This record gives sequence, structure tokens and C-alpha cells, in this order.
Amino acid sequence: MVLSSEALQAIGLTLRLAGLTTLILLILSTPLAWWLATSGSRWRAPVNALVTLPLVLPPTVIGFYLLLALGPHGWLGQVSASLGLGSLSFTFAGLVIGSIFFSLPFAVQPLQYAFETVGKRPMEVAATLRASPWVAFFTVALPLARPGFVTAVILVFAHTVGEFGVVLMIGGNIPGQTRVVSTQLYGLVEAMQYQQAHWLAGGMVAFSFAVLLFLTLLKRNKAQKLL
Repeated sequence: MVLSSEALQAIGLTLRLAGLTTLILLILSTPLAWWLATSGSRWRAPVNALVTLPLVLPPTVIGFYLLLALGPHGWLGQVSASLGLGSLSFTFAGLVIGSIFFSLPFAVQPLQYAFETVGKRPMEVAATLRASPWVAFFTVALPLARPGFVTAVILVFAHTVGEFGVVLMIGGNIPGQTRVVSTQLYGLVEAMQYQQAHWLAGGMVAFSFAVLLFLTLLKRNKAQKLL
């Protein structure tokens, strides 16, 4: 076997984390992106800056504050303890929460851009046909913004797969619970198991290249349709 059972376990946990994070972020980011794309509120700029913050903050900074929030004395940790769930730090649930915060801009920004591209005109036409705002949103805006959803899914999934600083800070490196591909690779290098590290790192490179290639082809096809 080229990869050890521990590496395969880390890959499985990583895919599970990325899939769950992507699903949750699509649900949370869609209304937020729509509001950012259509709202004239004075709070739009501060909220937009807050959403974009993970792009410029070091992952360890985000991980540190999330660790405090998820710990037994943090507000999220106290809420989970009151519900009988215990502390969320160094658990898979904690990884999901950290991934949601860290990957938020990768979901919101493509959706926001897609909704802005749709513009107000299709919604106004739907209103003249007596469609309610909710019906117009689900039957007009969402189908027209489909490329943004495809981009958001790919970016969030890929970004979550490549996380390191945040997951290490709030999840540690517990086998079968919080050990994902990036922390597994870190452990292999520390143990000087370079052959295993090469296979794992090579797989990450191939995956990242495939994601970028797919996004490039997607943008090219979209540009050709607009011509």
C-alpha cells in the first residue's frame, strides 16, 4: 500500500470536513451574499470587510480566538457545555466551526459577484408578473447565479482541504478525530517519513492543480457564452 492506513484515515476525515463545511456555508452564505449584493445599508461596508477578514488575517490568529471561544471558558464552549455537548475544542465539531469561519469569504464573494451580475432587471420583470420576492429569488436569481454557486462550492471545498493553521490550533492532531491531510503531512515530515509525505503532498498538488484548471475552463466557457 502506497499510503498508510493513518494517511487514508486523514484523507477520509478531510473529505468529510470539506463536504460538511461546503454544505453549511452554501446555506449560510446565500442570504448573506444576496444582502451584500442588493442592500444599500450603511452596514454593508463593515459587514463586507468582516466577511473578507479571513483573507488577510494569519490562520493562527483566527485559530487562537476560535480556540478561546470554543474552550470551556469561551462563550461557544459554555453554550455547548450547557447543552450537554462538552467543550468543542479539539473535536471534529470544532474543526467544522473553524472551517466555516476561515472559508466564509470563499463562499460569499463568488455568490455576491454572481448576484451583482444578475442585476435588478430580472427581479423587476418577475415583480411585474406578480411574483413575490421569495418566488422571484428562488426561480430567477438563484438559477441565473448558478456559475457563482459552482465556483463557491469548488473554492470552499478546496480551501478546506488545504487548511492547516486553523485546524491545528483548534483541533490539534488527534488520529481519527481531528487529524486531517495537512496535519498528517506535518506529522510525517516531523517523523522524517518522507516517502509517505511525498505521496500525500503530491496528491495535494495534483488536487490543487485540477481545481485551478477547472475554474479556468469554467471562466473561459462563461466568457465564450457572453460573446
